[in-house]
Amino acid sequence: MSVAFRRESDDEHMEPKFEIPLPPGPNWVTARGMRMTRKTVAELEAVDMTAMDEEAAKKHKRLLRYWRTRLATALEQPVPDGDVVAFGACVTYRLNGQDKRVAIVGDDEADPNAGRISFSSPLARAMMDAEVGDTVDFAGKTEAVEILGIEAVEN
Repeated sequence: MSVAFRRESDDEHMEPKFEIPLPPGPNWVTARGMRMTRKTVAELEAVDMTAMDEEAAKKHKRLLRYWRTRLATALEQPVPDGDVVAFGACVTYRLNGQDKRVAIVGDDEADPNAGRISFSSPLARAMMDAEVGDTVDFAGKTEAVEILGIEAVEN
């Protein structure tokens, strides 16, 4: 019989389910990030999956695999001394005439709305190793970032 006349199952038309992508590069975390990762893994492990339907259980297991991998690969970084912009620093800077403050943290603990950006973000990469008073190029030299202050991230 021709393949044109065979009945295809509904599963053949479903989107494949992939693992949650891991951010490239090292998995640096602050002490806060390490606590957050451990707490997330513990909460996910404590969930009773027996009452879940198959699809929800698969989604939960995928999430648990992601967080277990992140915990296994986490590299807690030392608190910076505050002399230069580094991972774990809170940086006060001026961009386009506005003063702002961000903490440079790991990928999983980044939350730009809360003032925490990933060390791999373009802004953090532009500011790395700068000192107070330095002006660094950002966004292809169209904007300058002036470093006003550097402190250690609150843990």
